Amino acid sequence: MGAGADLSPAYPALAAVLASLGSACVAFSGGVDSSLVLAAAARELGAANVVAFTASSETYRDAELAEARDFVAGLGVRHVVRHTGELADGRFAANPRERCYFCKGALVDKMAAVAREEGVAALLDGANVDDQGDWRPGLRAAKERGVRHPLIEAGFGKSAVRELARSLGLPTWAKPQQACLASRLPYGEAITVEKLRQIEAAEDVLRELGFTGFRVRHHGSIARIEVQEREIERAANSARAELTRRLRALGFTYVTLDLAGFRSGSMNEVAVVGGDADEGKADRSTGGDRE
Repeated sequence: MGAGADLSPAYPALAAVLASLGSACVAFSGGVDSSLVLAAAARELGAANVVAFTASSETYRDAELAEARDFVAGLGVRHVVRHTGELADGRFAANPRERCYFCKGALVDKMAAVAREEGVAALLDGANVDDQGDWRPGLRAAKERGVRHPLIEAGFGKSAVRELARSLGLPTWAKPQQACLASRLPYGEAITVEKLRQIEAAEDVLRELGFTGFRVRHHGSIARIEVQEREIERAANSARAELTRRLRALGFTYVTLDLAGFRSGSMNEVAVVGGDADEGKADRSTGGDRE
């Protein structure tokens, strides 16, 4: 972190929450929220007293794990990566409304086991105040297992997280929001490795074309693209032909552009058999980052 980190007016509130813990295991996804918690924990508790826990799964891009490893290496804390294998859990793979609850419960159980192995006390995640305003079954699973949310306790919303992360010199401060790939599927549609890889490949196309803040929602044979409002015109004009060609090559019959633009949790806007669709907060860090 930058030399002037302790001069940030927002930092003391977070530091006070962390300083009393003694040691901690931080659920770390590589996003800005958990990056801030991990970096601040290392600063306040000392790197030797902090463990970063990252889940490896088919529901995340491989590149995200590599980025997470690089960030942790720069802090000098211990980094433990465990495969979660949530697709083997039929409750998760069926993609019900409570999908994130099952995923987070299993993730936190693994993180707690790592914390015991490493001899650290507190379990922490990157949930922030803004995460409390939507359907978040993962937060409920984390709460049931004693996970603490330092950013919520210190009163940090997303904008405050980014502001402080920037002032501390964290390279993730402007990193786009990420969500587990399963969040691109409507609730009730089974989650498979094949669909996840199709979604990942489709979003890689948008990434390669320079779009920022986007999702490719998987509706069977239809790919519904969401991009930032400022990028809708480009997607509909200069990039349209390439987007159409490349996503059709991935197996989608129809390639559509959502004129409402990118918004986190857009699957909450419709209802499906068995309950409301929901993007939830499916992420490695049990809260924060992946929206």
